[in-house]
Amino acid sequence: MTMKTILLIEDDADVRDNTAEILELARYRVLKAENGKRGVDIARKELPDLILCDIMMPELDGYGVLHLLGRDPATAEIPLVFLSAKAERSDVRKGMELGADDYLTKPFEESELLNAIESRLRRLDLFKRGFDHTVEGMHKLMDKARETGALDVLSKDRKTRSVERKEILFQEGDDMRQVFMVLKGKVRTFKMNDDGKELVTGLHGEGDLLGYMPVLEHTGANETAEAMEPSEVAVIPREDLINLMYRDRDISIRFIKLLARDVKEKEARLLELAYAPVRQRVARALLRLRDRFSTTNAPNDLGVRISREELATIVGTATESLIRALTDLKETGAVEVHGREIRIAQPRELERIAGG
Repeated sequence: MTMKTILLIEDDADVRDNTAEILELARYRVLKAENGKRGVDIARKELPDLILCDIMMPELDGYGVLHLLGRDPATAEIPLVFLSAKAERSDVRKGMELGADDYLTKPFEESELLNAIESRLRRLDLFKRGFDHTVEGMHKLMDKARETGALDVLSKDRKTRSVERKEILFQEGDDMRQVFMVLKGKVRTFKMNDDGKELVTGLHGEGDLLGYMPVLEHTGANETAEAMEPSEVAVIPREDLINLMYRDRDISIRFIKLLARDVKEKEARLLELAYAPVRQRVARALLRLRDRFSTTNAPNDLGVRISREELATIVGTATESLIRALTDLKETGAVEVHGREIRIAQPRELERIAGG
């Protein structure tokens, strides 16, 4: 078992040495800092598993340490436990509101210190295992949130809804009182311009969340969601999502990572639409459909039956241009086309074209 590293930031030399001795006897590797500024430097360099930090210190106090480490992605997830001789309720509240994971009042018992550390490290290990971007991953995230007590108000039984192909889950401009998680099937999101032309903004399969941005921003839906085939979705109330994001730092960090992929995909799509030629965009769209929806048993199938008009909205081009590009790809041998069925015949060739 790998020895855990604890950073102890404490300006009182006696307290620092005595606490470090206790931790070393408990088989922790201990790093010591005599003030907040030095502590931040060590944390950024060593990336300890947990930080014990005094509040009242020269140069940089504990609140400043928490603020600086929280702004750095490399250190933001490190649990921080405050140590202070002040037991006023306002100090406890301020520390926890700023994001501290726990609070110990000096003088503390040896068992109290070790129990607090072991509890935080167990919790950290629990969430460091991560959660896949799948239905199981999202359920595990919510279940673990409930187990740790962070989301006592989270609905245990999430309502489900069945939708048919072409059925609308929500439309652009709708007041979003819930978000949807795809349990089965496939859903596309799109925006429509003043001329009535559609542009697909996302392709969503099992485990994906829909409609979370307007809920977090308190705005109307910024896109429309439509089922691409008969599907089943879970309905998560807005209040549950807000609690999930704000009630617990560990939960929110993992949840944000699950959602960050969607933002990256949309950024890549914007660059693609701005600079990539139609032929290249079609190749990328076909690969994206395969990667998103195809099964391991049929790795070269798109995983969904799709019309030329629907594919054109994904590519962001006119249907006529899409058909010409498909014909070109067919002539290269990269794809095979049989009616609405499109199959990737030569993946490497299609990847070469997609890469430009």
